[in-house]
Amino acid sequence: MTNICDEINMQISVILAHPDPASFNYAIAQTTVKALKANGHKVFFHDLYKEKFDPLLPAKEIAKDSKLPAKIKKHCREISTTDGIVIIHPNWWGQPPAILKGWVDRVIRPGVAYEFLESDSGEGVPRGLLKAKTALVYNTSNTKTRREQNIFSAPLETIWKNCIFSLCGISNFHRRMFNVFVTSTEKQRTIWLESVAKDINVYFPK
Repeated sequence: MTNICDEINMQISVILAHPDPASFNYAIAQTTVKALKANGHKVFFHDLYKEKFDPLLPAKEIAKDSKLPAKIKKHCREISTTDGIVIIHPNWWGQPPAILKGWVDRVIRPGVAYEFLESDSGEGVPRGLLKAKTALVYNTSNTKTRREQNIFSAPLETIWKNCIFSLCGISNFHRRMFNVFVTSTEKQRTIWLESVAKDINVYFPK
């Protein structure tokens, strides 16, 4: 895929959702942040579990003009101004962890990431508002790729590419699944991390 993030010194949001700091997901995040900084970019890194991010969306936050808590306002401000987004999480039952789903509910919100248009004619297709045009998603999984696609219809691809990022204005999307993790070797995991660094150099170069 052609790289469209060719600016120097971009701001990149990196969102990690895994409860274990010794996990491979955490290693992916460390590799991502290191590669981004080596390329001269500013990184907004959020370890949602470490931050104890509250995933519950209260009714008072649903409206577009709601008064938001300071932590949520910070996340919204960052995600609306960032030049690229990297999401890292395990595949749990074909879905992101609940804490990450809650982050989407509270941060990828109307007026920040998208808006509905009066001329929509009732179709419910929003206009994307995010400045970022490139998003990378890294997942670990114990399901083989062919099974994920043929039996489960690649649910994480659908969620992130079709149901979230494309509706928020992000056209350049890349997802990499590391599988089958439970039977992977140390050598294989080293190669996987090298592929993450290579992706960063392609999508967010110096």
